[in-house]
Amino acid sequence: MFYDADCDPTQLEGARIAVLGYGSQGHAHAQNLRDSGHEVVVGLRPESRSRAAAIRDGFEVLDPVEAARDADVVMVLIPDHDQAALFQQGLAEVLKPGALLLFAHGFAIHFGTVQPPATADVAMVAPKAPGHMVRSTYRDGIGCPALLAIHQDRTGRALARTLAYARALGATRAGVLRTTFREETETDLFGEQAVLCGGVTQLVKAGFETLVEAGYQPELAYFECLHELKLIVDLMYQGGLSLMRYSVSDTAEFGDYESGPVVIDDHVRTRMREVLGRIQDGSFAERWIDENRSGRQAFLARRQAESDQAIETVGRRLRAHMPWIVPVAEVPPAVEPAAETAR
Repeated sequence: MFYDADCDPTQLEGARIAVLGYGSQGHAHAQNLRDSGHEVVVGLRPESRSRAAAIRDGFEVLDPVEAARDADVVMVLIPDHDQAALFQQGLAEVLKPGALLLFAHGFAIHFGTVQPPATADVAMVAPKAPGHMVRSTYRDGIGCPALLAIHQDRTGRALARTLAYARALGATRAGVLRTTFREETETDLFGEQAVLCGGVTQLVKAGFETLVEAGYQPELAYFECLHELKLIVDLMYQGGLSLMRYSVSDTAEFGDYESGPVVIDDHVRTRMREVLGRIQDGSFAERWIDENRSGRQAFLARRQAESDQAIETVGRRLRAHMPWIVPVAEVPPAVEPAAETAR
């Protein structure tokens, strides 16, 4: 782990930093770096929906390739599936010799969709929090933890400069863990697919559907299988599994021990290993790359179908009567998200 004392901020003294993208992570990186005293330019396409926000926040905004042309450090914060096209459109060619090329996720480098120039340092700083928390914890003087990896050390200063970037971001206040592009990519994809997104959503839907099929009210099934999940996750986030089990009733704790292993058994672990295998051998990445090349029709159709399921319909109706969560609004179900895009 690296902390503030392990970093030399002068490694980036006088550096011009280009942040490509101004979505969740992009706005946080750009603002934190600027508040740490660095010169920051934002790279966005002219039609980008984030352009007005970046200008309003006082940044110089250029086309991504132009933003990178005179930069000493370039942080790529656009979606994985858009990065290859950006490099093909000239990003690699305009990078200055000895520039530090940074990513916040290892997908493009690990799976080879991007070929960085041999003249650049290539590294990663990946905050383990959404952008709004990267920003708010910086402003609170706390910072959020991050991962760091070095893929290519052309100058001999890749680690020192990457640590200086992490420090300016506020990450070394909380601690930065060194890893590799392969390890970060494969564990991140596995966590998303098997637990955090794929695993949780399928478990919630299966619980909801089991209760409804047994004749219970859909609204009650929603409360028990989705709504209360936040309480449990918040407790685990704060103090691990032990705090959660301490905080719930003894009946709930006993049910945890009795029924949890029935639902998540060795069969599920076998399936998890299969998921990890598809990540490790590159077949998942190949499918996702092919899906984007073919126009994402199947992906968008699946997004629409998922948004139309009963648990979502019931949830939207119930949340309309929960004023404390109104500010999060609703996600348009069938449109592309306003993601970390440079377009």
